[in-house]
Amino acid sequence: MSNDLFKALSSKTRLRILKILAKKEMHISGLAKELDICAPVVVRHIKILEREGLIERKIFGKTHVLRSNVKNLHNIFDILTDSCEVELPNGASILDALKKVSGVEIRKSDDKEFVLAIDGEEGFYVYEVDGKCPNATVNDFKIYKDTVVEWKKLTPIPRKKIFIKIK
Repeated sequence: MSNDLFKALSSKTRLRILKILAKKEMHISGLAKELDICAPVVVRHIKILEREGLIERKIFGKTHVLRSNVKNLHNIFDILTDSCEVELPNGASILDALKKVSGVEIRKSDDKEFVLAIDGEEGFYVYEVDGKCPNATVNDFKIYKDTVVEWKKLTPIPRKKIFIKIK
């Protein structure tokens, strides 16, 4: 992704294109019709989004079918991720690592400890170790080699909005 990523996302039309393509694949003329703009204008927007890796194009003869590149859309947030390095003894737990990171608030309940907030943001968090979801709690997962642990906040992303009016 280039430095023009945020410029590509600054257009309302391009954001509408991404929103449409996140739901379904479409060809350029169908996208132009849904956006109520001419195909050449859609093509210009598509080229910008393609250059940034936000959409993909499949070609079937003269038909070009577009879809969002969801993986790259998610990777945008990696640019904004805070990172740090801690040193631990062999066999330490991920919880031990968390206790060394500023901004991580841990709460103890009975005999268990859990992450309450990161940088003041309360919520539900999951973690991955070297890109995989482990089947153990942060207390029980032991580290025996250099490892990358990613903390991800579970953020509800609206898939559908329902406006309810009471009669």
